Formats: sequence, structure tokens, C-alpha cells
Amino acid sequence: MTALRIGTRRSDLAVAQAGQVRLLLQAKGIDAQILPMTTAGDEGQPVDVTTSPAGLKGMFIDTIVSALRDGAIDLAVHSAKDLPAEDDEDLVIGAVPERADPRDVLVLRGERPLQAGMWVGTSSVRRRAQLLAAYPGVEVAHLRGNVPTRLRKLDAGDVDAVVLAAAGLDRLGIRREHARRLGVGEMLPAPGQGCLAVQCRAANRKLRAALTLLEHHASGVALETERALVRRLGGGCDLPLGAIAAVRGDTVRLAAIVAAPDGSRLLRAAADASLPERAAELVADALVGQGADGILASVQGT
Repeated sequence: MTALRIGTRRSDLAVAQAGQVRLLLQAKGIDAQILPMTTAGDEGQPVDVTTSPAGLKGMFIDTIVSALRDGAIDLAVHSAKDLPAEDDEDLVIGAVPERADPRDVLVLRGERPLQAGMWVGTSSVRRRAQLLAAYPGVEVAHLRGNVPTRLRKLDAGDVDAVVLAAAGLDRLGIRREHARRLGVGEMLPAPGQGCLAVQCRAANRKLRAALTLLEHHASGVALETERALVRRLGGGCDLPLGAIAAVRGDTVRLAAIVAAPDGSRLLRAAADASLPERAAELVADALVGQGADGILASVQGT
């Protein structure tokens, strides 16, 4: 097999993630090169989320997916939480390597613990909702940018704290003195957080067979379960939805939360099942039974 071409975003984190996949491939005797690309989301281009099937998530994968379809690259490496829950017929997730730490991290500018009146930066409605519920009186500022940019804004005093994915900090080798990993009881992560999705063309059976060498079974099942929940709850944009799945023997356990954006309501559900779709069905039904559809519809503007 000739050297594979890996498409990824240009950010330091995306390139680091693609580099991890490249090392995994090389360990299996498969050479690969990384081709960084710029997406609409990276360029700040507007997108009509009402007509785009991928919604906001599609902004950060559009160029890469087009290159994959056109044959300009052989595979793409995505943060799994950036992928729409619905798979396209011509593209598949060929492998999910072992998942990194899925938790969120609260990074503070100083030693003072997070308390009422302090400003926390995040662009995620999921993080915002859970922060407001866990820390009454804090203020949440809309903060965008890659990991280094958000940390620079923190250090500059724009905010008192930021919430970032543990996996992103770990993959970049960033260690901060005043940082605390948030347990899932305090903040459930985004579906797919910590997972990498290695995407390829469905018709390339030879490559799909090769990519199975990178698959981590438990991580793949967990991701499949979390994405199934997003599909059932209608996720094409940033939702106040947290979910985490884990394989336990012959079953998969899924826990999830739907939160009102202002943190005033937290709906929780969990279930065990032998199949990912069944676990997702049980949890989705339980959440909808508590009124989750109303919260999600208000966020989606439907």
C-alpha cells in the first residue's frame, strides 16, 4: 500500500491528533502523510444551519470531507464530537482508536476557587448549562478559539476561568497549575468527546480492512452508543446534551443529561443494554419523558 494521505484541520490540536493516527498506522507497517486543510469554521465563514444537514458541526469538516470524496486524501481524522451523528452513505468511520480522557477541565487563572461573580469562558451551551447549575452566581462569557487562544485570553484577564476538553490539553502536552478535571457527576462531556474518528470512503474496502487494525473495541462501542443517542434526540447543532458510554462485559452503560441553557433544569437518565442502539433508545425515551424534547426544541429554534 502506498503512503496514505491523511486530511485534517490546520489547528495544532487537529495536527497532533492526525499525528497520533499516523504513528498508529506506522506501527502496523503503513506509511502516511498529513495534509492540513482549512475549513469554513476555521475561516469564520457563515453557514445556514437550517439548510445544512451537518449544521454547525459541518463547518469544521466541510473541506476535509469534500477532499475525501474527491480522492484528494485517503482518510480523514476528526474529533468525533465534531462529526454529525448521521453517517453519509459514501463515507464511514473506519476506525476509532482508544479513547482519551473524555472529561472536561476547569482551568482557573489563579488559586482562588470558582465562585459567584467570577467569569467563565466557553462557547458550548452544554458546558454553560452545567456550569450555571453547579456554580450558582457565576457568569458565563462566550469564548471561542482554539485551545492556545482560549488560554491566552484567560491569562490576559478576559475571564477568570475556562472549560476545555481534557483530551485536547493532553494531546497538546499542556499542563496548567490551576486546573481541575471535572467528574462526570459534575459535568457530563459532549457525546464523542475524547474519541478520534478515522473516516474513509465506504467503497475503499482494502483501506477499511487495514483501518480495523487501529480499532479499539470498547471505544468504538461507546462512540456508537453516544452517536445513536444524538440521532434519536435530533442533534445537528450545539445542544445542551452531555453523554458518556462505557462497555461493561457484554453490556454498554449510557448516562446522559439534557439541561436548560440557563442551568435551571437538569434532566438525567442512564441505562444498560446489550446493544448501543437499545441503550440509546432507553435513555432517549427516559429523557423525552422528562421533557427533554421541549428544551432541545427551544435551543434548535423549532
